[in-house]
Amino acid sequence: MNSLQKWLAPVCAGSVLFITGTSHAATITAKGSDTMVILAQKWAEVYMIEHSGQKIQVTGGGSGTGFAALQNQTTDLCNASRKIRAKEIEACIKAFGKRPTEYKVALDGLSVYVNEQNPVKQLTIEQLERIFTGKIRNWKEVGGNDLPITIHSRENSSGTYEFFKENVLKGKDFAASAQTMPGTAAVLQAVANDPKAIGYGGAAYGAGAKHLAIKKDDSSPAIEPGEETVVKGTYPIWRHLFIYVNPALDKGEVAAYLNWIRSDGGQKVVKEVGYFPLPDNLRQK
Repeated sequence: MNSLQKWLAPVCAGSVLFITGTSHAATITAKGSDTMVILAQKWAEVYMIEHSGQKIQVTGGGSGTGFAALQNQTTDLCNASRKIRAKEIEACIKAFGKRPTEYKVALDGLSVYVNEQNPVKQLTIEQLERIFTGKIRNWKEVGGNDLPITIHSRENSSGTYEFFKENVLKGKDFAASAQTMPGTAAVLQAVANDPKAIGYGGAAYGAGAKHLAIKKDDSSPAIEPGEETVVKGTYPIWRHLFIYVNPALDKGEVAAYLNWIRSDGGQKVVKEVGYFPLPDNLRQK
């Protein structure tokens, strides 16, 4: 069992973790990225052990859902696996008069998964683009078996979906045949059960399928996602994970929690869950 599986078993996308202590501290709410929901729940669990009496509620639903909740002022924190968009900034300014404060809270190497039986071990970014847009439809075109490719993707409210579309598909649409899944765990389950399948998701996921090494182009080396390759930026599909907050709320218990997330204690949780800690210059000392 890998590090993520220990936290994943009782959780599904969109689930809620609600932990209470013995006092009546105000509840901190965090909503958004399904990619981050396991990490956010483990942060809450560990923080509550260290800060008795604090209440933290964590909900998934996708980065877009988190930004909508931030705009509607129904969440304190928005967990996001992509950067906030201009229209979302405008909506927040209209709602509460300020641009949300952005915190980088972890690093992620977005992994591409295939079935364990698939002989393909590496692909270029261009090949990924052609596969996920439907231009390459059979595994034999990229060195695999003579089987049609089954594409598994995320729903369009997902920050992972938007990041992959922007950075791998160069803004092109996914193939019409792509099967939309409610979360990365669902993508992995589908890929694990289908020798024809391909999908993508955060680096902390991966049990039951294998991740591919990715080449920036034909002349580049094939790089696997790992802490060193992600932190150095040599893995082609890396990203930051974010938390956004209304600046007016970034004080007291909320500020203390955000500081802890970026401290050594919070970053230790990042590594335990299977993502990659921030470099020292981005951490809160």
